[in-house]
Amino acid sequence: MTEERVQRRLAAILAADVVGYSRLMEQDESATLTALKERRRTILNPLVVQHQGRVMKVMGDGVLVEFASAVNAVQCAMDLQTQMENANTTLPENRRIVLRIGVNLGDVLVEGGDLYGDGVNVAVRLQTLAEPGGILIAGPIYDQIRNKVHAEFDDLGTRTFKNLTHPVRVYSIGESAGGEDRSSESRRGEPLTIPSRPSIAVLPFTNMSSDPEQDYFADGLAEDLITDLSKVTGLFVIARNSSFIYKGKPVDIRSIAKDLGVRYVVEGSVRRASDRVRINAQLIDAKENAHLWADRFDRDLAEIFRLQDEVVQRIVTALSDVLAAAPAMISRRAANLEAYDLFVRGRALVAQLAEGNRRARPLLQRSIELDPGFAEAHAWLAMSHHFSWAYWGEAKEHHLIPALTAAQRAVSLDAENAVAHAILGDVLIFDGRPDEGAAELAAALRLNPNHADAWAFLGELKAFQGSPTEGIADLRKALRLNPHPPGWYYWLLGLAQYVAGRYEDAIETLRHEATHRMGSQRILAASLAQLGRLDEAKREAAEFLASNPHFSMQNWASTQPFRHEKDRQHFTEGYARAGLPN
Repeated sequence: MTEERVQRRLAAILAADVVGYSRLMEQDESATLTALKERRRTILNPLVVQHQGRVMKVMGDGVLVEFASAVNAVQCAMDLQTQMENANTTLPENRRIVLRIGVNLGDVLVEGGDLYGDGVNVAVRLQTLAEPGGILIAGPIYDQIRNKVHAEFDDLGTRTFKNLTHPVRVYSIGESAGGEDRSSESRRGEPLTIPSRPSIAVLPFTNMSSDPEQDYFADGLAEDLITDLSKVTGLFVIARNSSFIYKGKPVDIRSIAKDLGVRYVVEGSVRRASDRVRINAQLIDAKENAHLWADRFDRDLAEIFRLQDEVVQRIVTALSDVLAAAPAMISRRAANLEAYDLFVRGRALVAQLAEGNRRARPLLQRSIELDPGFAEAHAWLAMSHHFSWAYWGEAKEHHLIPALTAAQRAVSLDAENAVAHAILGDVLIFDGRPDEGAAELAAALRLNPNHADAWAFLGELKAFQGSPTEGIADLRKALRLNPHPPGWYYWLLGLAQYVAGRYEDAIETLRHEATHRMGSQRILAASLAQLGRLDEAKREAAEFLASNPHFSMQNWASTQPFRHEKDRQHFTEGYARAGLPN
């Protein structure tokens, strides 16, 4: 009998398996097998043919597919997840068939109808690491496709796999990879999908001190923890604005994790008395309902900044099984405790609309006087000035130079400060320097890929530059990082949707309750007017003018950094139809 010849070749391998297969089979074996066969016949096999692949092995709950092209393999994986999601929409959650997918490029051995070798092994290991509905790809695949596939990639760092001698660089394909362009608002009420990379939310710490005035101190510690964790490679971190909506409410970790779309939650408490501070903190895996780490820290208050670094490192260590090795982080904190106290009080006020923002500035300025080298205080002072005129209608001439000066000072003091780069970027954009602004936003996101505000500013910039569809995608990313954001996120999303001519979407977005007090009614009025709903448009315009009696289209148009005059005219045309004054 002639032995089958073993062939060796380079191939892109897609490995997929069904999440919770045993549970599905236990619930209804016959229905599960029928559904799987139907999905293979109507979804998997046509996609494999379309992308010029070949199904090499089908297991009960999984499949191996070989491709000659890395691009085809990844595009097939993306299309497969999108079509599987679409097929699940009419099914109850406990009957949905959800895949994990891993894709690798490597040398494989082919014998008969089977595949062997490290190229296959890595794809299978990646598949087991992927989140439900997620796709993980190896570094060699990323190198081949990064400029050829329309997708967003998260670098999760290197992983070491059992029986493999070399570490593997791992990337996840983000939520927008399937090519959908649904706004966050159109999905309101739907549960958020847990990202493919490890995801975490830090809840506001409970103030256990006898003095309720110490709330700001507890909040400040939690907010700094969010900032520090956001810089950890491969970690998806929910923004402060969203995790802090649970302050003062009963804690149900599993429901909070589901609401925010994360797997891990940090909660804790702070007791500050005289010159001592006690912090209790714990890290919880909400999916498994298990404590991964808990500790208590009793320190002198003078050691608070070192203590913050220690808590972050403990959390990262507890997540070491799902995170790439995180570099040691050097946080440039205040050198003066009184300056820090003033800073956290001021920072909490900046986002509290116009009046709170005005009260923030003296606190931040005093913090800087006490600690001139405290970059974070300069950054938030810049944000306060910028928001005053960019969003809350105060005179630009009173705030542009102070915002620019403070942001530049923050960057010069600490080039690793993402907040400073993000604010400097948006200030430069509104100062008519979009290319410089874009460079600063890129720096912010390089330092902190979880910086939701920077993603929102980038989406706004792309809308102003005439690429509103790309801008909407960036704003969706901001909203995923910050599912309960300040109202100006919706304002910017509505602006981008208007530029794109998506007036119905803009109306839905701009009618969100968070935007009503912020003056975005002018864009809402223009959107209604463009659809011919003039009575509604004029009512919204009248309400807007009641709060903004000095508004004029001419003054507004002169301050907006549109690249194309037609986009500026698009807005003024809508304003005019709604009855806003010239």
